[in-house]
Amino acid sequence: MSKETLKVVIPMAGLGTRLRPHTWSKPKQLISVAGKAVLDHVLDMLQTLPDPQNIELINIVGYLGEQIEAYLSERHPQLKAHYVLQENPRGQSHAIHLARQYLQGPMLMVFADTLIETDLSFLNEESADAVAWVKPVPDPRRFGVAEQGENGWVRRLIEKPTDMSNNLAVVGFYYFKRSEDLIAAIETQMERNLSLKGEYYLADAINIMLERGLKMRTQSVEVWLDAGTPEALLETNRYLLENGRSNNAEAAQGKDAVIIPPVFIHPTANIRQSIIGPHVSLGAGCRVENSIIQNSILEDEACVSGAILEGSLIGRQAQISRRAGVINAGDQTVVVL
Repeated sequence: MSKETLKVVIPMAGLGTRLRPHTWSKPKQLISVAGKAVLDHVLDMLQTLPDPQNIELINIVGYLGEQIEAYLSERHPQLKAHYVLQENPRGQSHAIHLARQYLQGPMLMVFADTLIETDLSFLNEESADAVAWVKPVPDPRRFGVAEQGENGWVRRLIEKPTDMSNNLAVVGFYYFKRSEDLIAAIETQMERNLSLKGEYYLADAINIMLERGLKMRTQSVEVWLDAGTPEALLETNRYLLENGRSNNAEAAQGKDAVIIPPVFIHPTANIRQSIIGPHVSLGAGCRVENSIIQNSILEDEACVSGAILEGSLIGRQAQISRRAGVINAGDQTVVVL
């Protein structure tokens, strides 16, 4: 990778329908997991870049996109960021094409509802034209996979293969040495109308680049986390809390509660006569009293009283009282039972 500024493209225009009702009032990238917004965890992945200060974020936003801009301006003012509106989402390639004015030189493509653990420092010495991050999976048929030739270079990408002979699932993280070549391939893709149900998929554009001689290799990852559904968010929350994102010692200080690690509890959370944990994240200003909470996420200023919660995702300022079982409550919801 050269000394040119690295462009980091993050498509975020999707409606997040699998995370309703939470995404009626905020983009899914701002939902909390292990004490941070999903978007914060995405940005954390970039800290191992050879020069993490020399990047520009290209944020493709849609519905509620102004919240993304406000959040980054407030929490990450040091980052140079551009915002491109994708009013009518027509796929990944369409999103990138809308941002073409900002794309020259090297770029990363990062999907913001998946998190991986990877060391990006090697990009400083990368000789390949492109890199696709992959993870071997037991059943690749519901993913896209990278097919490699005998020489190890990627021959093509295949969406949802019908057989299980190749299990290298692509995880939604790509590096391109020349973003201009990707834009040219996307334009060819659109000219050929290579789409599925009206959406232009990135895999088709990459296959055009491979036809034109692109040298792409794969980079394996061990950890690939999903943040696209309530169940996946809770699973990701569990993993992150078990692997360095908890604040167990601080969480137990001054609390009128039994704390069962691992947990993340914001210092401003108010807890009385409750049992919290394991695998619980409480946001800023949460209030919990006379409750038992396990394997759940409570976002900022959520209030729970007299409840037993497990496997629950509680939105900002939601109020839950006297409920035993599972709750999936959006922002500002009030539930009294």
